[in-house]
Amino acid sequence: MAGGNDLKLLGMWASPFVVRVKLALSLKGLSYEYVEEDFSTKSELLLRSNPVHKKVPVLIHHGKPICESSIILQYIDEAFAGTGPSLLPADPYERAIARFWAAYIDDKMLAAWTQATKGKTEEERAEGMKQTLATVATLEGAFRDCSKGKPFFGGDSVGYLDVFLGGLLGWVRAYEKLGVKTFDPEKTPLLVAWAERFWSLEAVEPVMPDVSKLVEFGKMLLARAAAAAAGEGN
Repeated sequence: MAGGNDLKLLGMWASPFVVRVKLALSLKGLSYEYVEEDFSTKSELLLRSNPVHKKVPVLIHHGKPICESSIILQYIDEAFAGTGPSLLPADPYERAIARFWAAYIDDKMLAAWTQATKGKTEEERAEGMKQTLATVATLEGAFRDCSKGKPFFGGDSVGYLDVFLGGLLGWVRAYEKLGVKTFDPEKTPLLVAWAERFWSLEAVEPVMPDVSKLVEFGKMLLARAAAAAAGEGN
């Protein structure tokens, strides 16, 4: 595998943004050193590498840090253009479309999903779920348009959007077990089929987080959010 000692990834196992980067590195066939961060005591390396947000993921290449998952994915694709498959399309218009939908996933879908799972009141959570289902229905149409009848957002092979949305699949499965269903076989059959295809890929499955561990982690997060909401109500 290419990469080796030149690449170091600072991450946290449950972060979907970190999973995105792991997926990209795996699909490109790049080896790297992984450093698991403890958020109760953030490392000096993390604080030095990402002084603005102090968050993972951070990819360090030749000693230089790159932050934010969307930027890291594009950097990997450009810096290792001759290694493994390209993630972003070669055509400028298709590349712009991929970036548009990636921004939609983070700005619209994730925002609604966060409200659905962590809203302070039942009404907020219900509204968040309604918005989540609307954004997922929109992504069903995006998949139809981008894939053009082929298996992935990238067509015959995995592309930028597959990795971008694929990083969330561990949490999609975990929250399904917690009673929050995001992808529906009747309403979003294309995304349901895509998720199964993507997860089963040889370069993908070993990188995905353990869903049972995510379920336990999710229960802890939900309990913490409920306690915080109860505290504010007093």
